[in-house]
Amino acid sequence: MFRNSSLLGRIAHCCTFVAIYCLTLAALNQSRLFGQQVRGPNIVFILADDLGWKDLSNEGSTFYESPNIDRLADSGAKFTRGYAACQVCSPSRASILTGKYPPKHGITTWIGDASGTKWTTARKTMLAPPEYDQQLRADETTLAEVLKANGYRTFFAGKWHLGGEASAPTDHGFEFNRGGFAAGSPPNGYFAPYKNPALPDGPDGESLPLRLGRETADFIAEHRDESFFAFLSFYSVHSPIQTTKSLWKKYRDKADALGLIENDARFLFDRRLNVRQSQDCPIYAGMIESMDAAVGLVLNQLDASGLADNTIVCFTSDNGGVASGDASSTSNLPLRGGKGRQWEGGIREPFYVRAPGVSTAGSTIDVPVSGIDWYPTLLELAGLQTPAQQAIDGVSLKPLLQGGKLADRPLFWHYPHYGNQGGDPSSIILQNNWKLIHYHEDGHDELYHVIDDIGEQDDVLQSNVDLASDLRRQLDVWLKSVHANFPTRNPNFDADEQEASFATAKTQGLKRLSEQHAKYLDKDFSPNKNWWGSQPND
Repeated sequence: MFRNSSLLGRIAHCCTFVAIYCLTLAALNQSRLFGQQVRGPNIVFILADDLGWKDLSNEGSTFYESPNIDRLADSGAKFTRGYAACQVCSPSRASILTGKYPPKHGITTWIGDASGTKWTTARKTMLAPPEYDQQLRADETTLAEVLKANGYRTFFAGKWHLGGEASAPTDHGFEFNRGGFAAGSPPNGYFAPYKNPALPDGPDGESLPLRLGRETADFIAEHRDESFFAFLSFYSVHSPIQTTKSLWKKYRDKADALGLIENDARFLFDRRLNVRQSQDCPIYAGMIESMDAAVGLVLNQLDASGLADNTIVCFTSDNGGVASGDASSTSNLPLRGGKGRQWEGGIREPFYVRAPGVSTAGSTIDVPVSGIDWYPTLLELAGLQTPAQQAIDGVSLKPLLQGGKLADRPLFWHYPHYGNQGGDPSSIILQNNWKLIHYHEDGHDELYHVIDDIGEQDDVLQSNVDLASDLRRQLDVWLKSVHANFPTRNPNFDADEQEASFATAKTQGLKRLSEQHAKYLDKDFSPNKNWWGSQPND
């Protein structure tokens, strides 16, 4: 009896498959009859590295220039309160591809960051950061894998930083990979030779962002007759900051014309490090222009291939601009802080979606959204469902793109590490414009209303105790639900030593930074003989 029922089950399964096949074939034949082409919309996802919310001219920068990215923003929907899933890169990148908060996918800081005893032997902070996943888990069903399984050609170009040999883009759903490997910054800078194992060198002096833009444009042209998902993940504008002599001169002269050369208040100490207060670095401005030109190559190819009306184009960044630490290259004002920090400057990003037939050109959307939302949004726009085995945290933003609403929800962040840029181990909840930050060093909370106080200067917790208590309760429940890991006490901590390091940063560190960045604006500035290799024949 059981053998017969098993056989019947197999027969039923075969019959179901045949029925689905016949229905699909009928649909295809019907579409051919009416001259329609059955294919999902193409998707081009553009991700900048370390680009701040105010680093684009359409977001209010009067120093940097980004006409191509501005064109994209103007032709689609601009989310004015778009957030990265983390204040540093690897966790945010993993969240885009998985639809999950960092504690859920396990990458809670940039891959390669020290943790546990490796941290405490070299650093004397109060806490020791917890361990974390060093690569994207193989059992995650990435956005690329879902699209590839549904007939999309999948392409990746640029920065990966989600694992090495066993966890490359091609291990996670991307058919083609141009430049993505373990490193989080370009091994030999922004001009060829790149010394990138996943990207053949171009001619000496070739621009890396322009090369990545051309690789993406070439992929689009080659696969114009197929549905495709192209993920252009710039290394720009991550350190090292490098540009050409001509672009440096353009922005050095612009700084002079705007009266930005003489500036005695370029940096201000905030909590742990000096934070940049002005946008006037001509090197960084040149990097933004080069990246923007590469975006232009991609947009122009979509137009030339006749694909613009059937291609979803997205643009965002993985964390805030670097205002402290690293190259200290930009200011995120009026937002406080920047990359690696718990304030808005560390997590608020440009966030644009052009979805023909769905989004309205030039529309702005003020609802807070997160990097965890890209996964379900793009799948729904492609007419696909989120796989049941991928327990995502994000929600589809399609209703907002169509002028509708989303159900109210809190957004969360958990960063149990110290940012290289002066960030604190902390957890965050944002709900109804109220942002509560919980600090793991001493357990205290801060509360800000990020609309009335966009710069997070006025901690209003004491006048909103009940509200803060409710937000903290929700945050604690969420941390438990995602099995968050927490930092532990560092037995080598020395409070006096820490205070001494802060004092040094306020004095010697401030002097060094001020002199270095003033030098970038000197009319005779020259970094080396060939401008970081961009002029190889000089």
